[in-house]
Amino acid sequence: MTDDESSKRRLVSGWQGRYYEDFQVGDIYKHPYGRTVTETDNVWFTNVTMNLNPMHFNEAYAAETEFGERLVDGTFVIALVVGMSVIDISANATANLGYDDIRHHAPVYHGDTLFAESEVLEKRESSSREHVGIVTTELRAYNQEDTKVISLKRTPMVLKREHAQPSAAKPTGWPEGIGTQPEELE
Repeated sequence: MTDDESSKRRLVSGWQGRYYEDFQVGDIYKHPYGRTVTETDNVWFTNVTMNLNPMHFNEAYAAETEFGERLVDGTFVIALVVGMSVIDISANATANLGYDDIRHHAPVYHGDTLFAESEVLEKRESSSREHVGIVTTELRAYNQEDTKVISLKRTPMVLKREHAQPSAAKPTGWPEGIGTQPEELE
């Protein structure tokens, strides 16, 4: 490599997310980045959603239950694991059509670290929108001890690649003309 080649600046595309064509039934994506659930997460989410079950915010009450301590709000767990899956499943979604068969298999406690994976169950072309396809996945999350804590089916409408036209200069979510542009590098 010459000095001219090594000093040349260029725009390089990052991860653009999956498009409809990238999904195959049976594929399993282990989503990157486990996430430790904190007491702050639980208290904040419980308060902001007005969940008045004392199991989530009253230590004295929770200590007297079969669990012996506060449990993390189940709707926080749903939101967290769905969020963990976006990088692989719905970064290019135009809408989420449904969340089905939600099951809490085991409690989540403050300090648990969750890991999520999604399996593609089915996919089909949209009958009303030619620019998207519909993908159904099963999202599963486990704690640090490999205990399954939640599972659900998730069905987003995902853009087809030809309609998304991602580029290094305008990746998903960026308005046109923001940041470094190709003409600035010539």
